[in-house]
Amino acid sequence: QYASGSAGQDILQSRWSGLLESCLYSIRGGGSNSTPAEQYAACRVLEASAVILGEDHDEIVLELNDALKKVINATGRATQVRIAALRCLSMVHFICGTHGLEEGEDVVSVLELCEKLCGEKYRGEKVSPSLRASALDCWSLLSSTLPDVKVAGGASDDEFSTISLGRGLELLSLLASCLESTDVGLRSSAGECVTLIHECRLNLGLDDDDAENATERRFRRGSWDGSEWEILMDEVKQRIAELSVESGHHMSKKSKKQQRSTFRDFMSTIVDDEPPEEVVTFRGGSVKVTSWKEIVQLNFIRHCLQGGFQIQMMMNETLHDIFGFDGSIISDATGMAMSQLEKRLTMSKTSDAAKKADKKMNRQRKTRTNVKNHFLTADGEDI
Repeated sequence: QYASGSAGQDILQSRWSGLLESCLYSIRGGGSNSTPAEQYAACRVLEASAVILGEDHDEIVLELNDALKKVINATGRATQVRIAALRCLSMVHFICGTHGLEEGEDVVSVLELCEKLCGEKYRGEKVSPSLRASALDCWSLLSSTLPDVKVAGGASDDEFSTISLGRGLELLSLLASCLESTDVGLRSSAGECVTLIHECRLNLGLDDDDAENATERRFRRGSWDGSEWEILMDEVKQRIAELSVESGHHMSKKSKKQQRSTFRDFMSTIVDDEPPEEVVTFRGGSVKVTSWKEIVQLNFIRHCLQGGFQIQMMMNETLHDIFGFDGSIISDATGMAMSQLEKRLTMSKTSDAAKKADKKMNRQRKTRTNVKNHFLTADGEDI
């Protein structure tokens, strides 16, 4: 919370040079004393700092590009460090980068790196499933900033004859193979990628005043019907439908439940052509996201900020611009103008309101327990 709002941004900017130097020292190895845990922490600090510092900071991108790419390319580094470096690099480009960066330093170079890392081998070494999954997550994040046609447009389609092949279409075969993997995380990341590509494909055929239902969407320009990817997409749809109901003893009960829920969401878009919907709730308000591009961005930022996610969503102007909501309304509703004493009296876990809610919850639990145990009493009365 101390790094939130314009005040937190000013504090971080005033200390940025020292923080950057320390993090880069750790990331580059820092002699024999730099441990993988320290390198991982340095990447996470830089990733979160990018969100706080906000947009239009090409100088930060240039300061971090080479150092982070060297870590990602170093096959001898710990996998978790390489993953943290890749996520940091992607977040820095997503938040801080602009279109003014030169070729090789821009977001396209990071997309190309992700596309190489999500394969089974990179630089002659086998890539771990967790790194492949993270590469797909980063690819999805950065692709969400591209026009739909650059993700799902096809040069062989009649309507797109003058447009080069979309980056997503080049990945479809690889994504189909990832869906057959035994690694749950890799399957989920691949499913999200395919869903994002499918959404971009559908959007190519939509006009502002047209096609608000699934039937109309399916037979417009954005359909896969008649394209060279039609058969492959049919196989992908079938596989995603299977994963949405998968059962067996090779997965834990929790993992199966999570996978079914995740792939049901994918299936509703890929099979039924229906848009997703997720609501992020704050104190005093909520924000609704209704596209996979926004959901991919939301999940990536949530993973980055962890416990600081809500306070940054409420007070970070860059995030307000990304998700298109008025932060001042949320700030007013959440009592950001309150003094510290007023906040403790109204929002603390020991406040009268919290104690009242706790007593109410206890009464509700007791009532539910009595209802469940009602049949145990001999005379039919509640315990």
